[in-house]
Amino acid sequence: MRNLSNTGIKFEILEDTPRRGQIVGYHSKPNPVDRSKAERLDILGLKAGDRNNVKIDGDEYESRFKIGMEFEKNRLHRGAVEEYPLFCGFEKDSSCGFTSSQGGYEAVTHILPLIGPSMWRTKVFNMFHEARKIIDDNYSPSNSRCGGHITLSVDGMSGTMLMSKVRKFAPVILSIFRHRLNNGYCMGNPQMLESTSDGVNSSNYHGSQKYVVCKNTGFGIEFRLPSRFTSVKQTIRRYEIMYHLLDFAVNQPNATLHKFANTLKPILISMYDGDIDKVDDVLQLSKHFAKFMKTGKVNMHTAPWLEGWWSRRNRNFGSFRHCYQRNFRPTSDTVYEWLDTNGYDR
Repeated sequence: MRNLSNTGIKFEILEDTPRRGQIVGYHSKPNPVDRSKAERLDILGLKAGDRNNVKIDGDEYESRFKIGMEFEKNRLHRGAVEEYPLFCGFEKDSSCGFTSSQGGYEAVTHILPLIGPSMWRTKVFNMFHEARKIIDDNYSPSNSRCGGHITLSVDGMSGTMLMSKVRKFAPVILSIFRHRLNNGYCMGNPQMLESTSDGVNSSNYHGSQKYVVCKNTGFGIEFRLPSRFTSVKQTIRRYEIMYHLLDFAVNQPNATLHKFANTLKPILISMYDGDIDKVDDVLQLSKHFAKFMKTGKVNMHTAPWLEGWWSRRNRNFGSFRHCYQRNFRPTSDTVYEWLDTNGYDR
């Protein structure tokens, strides 16, 4: 909603339909609204490089980068289901209940601007805080059955174009969310390769064009790999990561993965509560995922995550055997040794 005073844009509830504040059936929520426009006051503080990601039309400003998020929850906090400026609506989702027979819920955002540090971004983050009783697990709990899908788009780019640009820097995303790489809802096409003319993806080992690491939506891409959202702080950090991902992919395509990783490092240190060793491990692993995405070859560093060695429930040892490097021949003893070394139960 436009605000013509000196406070810039205001993100307020739309009140266009009561269904935005109600839980409806799966795929029955109201359509999201594009909330990616702002006013001159809102871009104050944007660095020159970040301003390149904003379209200017008279006194109206629009983000070239856009983001949408899905918050899957086992249960929604009592009394918290109402219309929020952040969400287009709530719907039932059978995939994220406490059990397979008990359905869960999903809150889906409007189309949001994805911008650099500014008054504008602060207003987006304020929407996250306003919706904390939906986002925070302390109020609305989630478990490992839940995911945190993130949709990205760039003005003037198709999903195919954006996928090809993002792919170079995506190994860091695979590393961060490595525990989801053996999840049946998002394990397909871990190399993020384009489909062939017959619609079959050469790296889509699990046969689905939907349940993939990153889906081409036509207008953009949807990262299905991210784990569930559990807090406002985490949501903010992921927003920041996705902004840098698009900024590098679109504006710095020749930058190295190392430079991208160094840019993300302060964000990851905050995300992992100051555990620098954990951050270094994540960024080191991203180098091995980069080799996998380039060559399709699996080694001792990537196999445990692609095959889910850490998971007693979804362990698929040997499922990537056809992709093993020539000198890589793990055995059951190799798996047990890795589990012991990394602190996982057999």
